[in-house]
Amino acid sequence: MKSRSKVLIIAGSDSSGGAGIQADVKTVTSLGSYAMTAITAVTTQNTTGVKSVISINCNEIYNQILFSVSDIKPDAIKIGMLYSSAVIIKIIKALKKIKTKKIVLDPVMVAKGGSKLINQKAIQILKEKLIKCALIITPNIPEAELLTKIKINTKVDMVDAAKKLIKFGAKNVLIKGGHLETKDVNDIFVNKFEIKIFKSKRYNTKNTHGTGCTLSSAIATFLSCGKPLKTSCELAIAYVNSAIRTNPNYGAGHGPINHLNAFKINNKFK
Repeated sequence: MKSRSKVLIIAGSDSSGGAGIQADVKTVTSLGSYAMTAITAVTTQNTTGVKSVISINCNEIYNQILFSVSDIKPDAIKIGMLYSSAVIIKIIKALKKIKTKKIVLDPVMVAKGGSKLINQKAIQILKEKLIKCALIITPNIPEAELLTKIKINTKVDMVDAAKKLIKFGAKNVLIKGGHLETKDVNDIFVNKFEIKIFKSKRYNTKNTHGTGCTLSSAIATFLSCGKPLKTSCELAIAYVNSAIRTNPNYGAGHGPINHLNAFKINNKFK
């Protein structure tokens, strides 16, 4: 099987393999594309929580990005955990040199178990500068609340938060609705021209570690293959939903999802 496209992943490492760069590589590979990486931080964690986080030197991250793309040009870029303001500033500098337009930003701020993965200064720079570089930003509800200072309890609140992110400079926003206590999961896509709600079945499981990383990487992969943005979001949501449904039930805490699920692309998307 030959790779259909190339995706550069800029994110942190998850030693448990369920989230972060490990989940990203599994996702891109499972969907038939080629993954390159620039590791921003190394975390010591398992399904029960995060023990420690060590940031990679920002110059080394910058070099990872530029040296990789000088040889293999990515069709899309996914950005995940960034940890510090210095890292974000270096990544913005690198993105200006690469000039790839299909950039998916997953603003990783809080781990599934509740541990904070980014400092306050970094959040401010991400909000003021980095989201403007991305084609789409994909926060979950806690991340959207941190970025907008809006308390989200309903779908209307999700739309309001997304509109505020648009005012900050985001081109497109997909707010993930898994944290709301609703019968179904509603992920809401918003830009200046439209609002689209993607509804998915909710599965009663604690094994959802890495869903955000996986979703953003799947969106980047479908974009890299030439799919339109909304179609890429819809396909990625379907892939993640299938991965949750077929999770392997590993670990004592929030276990990983199944990146090797038998997801099939419906003919209408081809």
